[in-house]
Amino acid sequence: QVQLVESGGGLVQPGGSLRLSCAASGSIFRIVAMAWYRQAPEKQREFVATITNSGVANVADSVKGRFTISRDNAKNTVYLQMNNLKPEDTAVYYCNARGYDTDLKLFDNWGQGTQLTVSS
Repeated sequence: QVQLVESGGGLVQPGGSLRLSCAASGSIFRIVAMAWYRQAPEKQREFVATITNSGVANVADSVKGRFTISRDNAKNTVYLQMNNLKPEDTAVYYCNARGYDTDLKLFDNWGQGTQLTVSS
């Protein structure tokens, strides 16, 4: 079993910054990529950013220039640094990890989500 635990959400004013973290644990052999998605009320879940274990990152156009994804492979942890936050960034942010467990089976797991609210 591979578990993902997100942290760092909260309430922030427009223009503010926040960093989300997601730590993977359990029967991990190798994580191939980690990503962040978000889901606003009454909207579908959307891609935010992803990063491979070699550090290749991709960020959605809607957050490009404001959000940065990074990871610590030794800690199996991914971060999302969010700057210049806008009310439209308000959503539940979900962490995703894909890789192989210790039985060399592919996994594609999600965290429980963390709420970000951008409001004055």
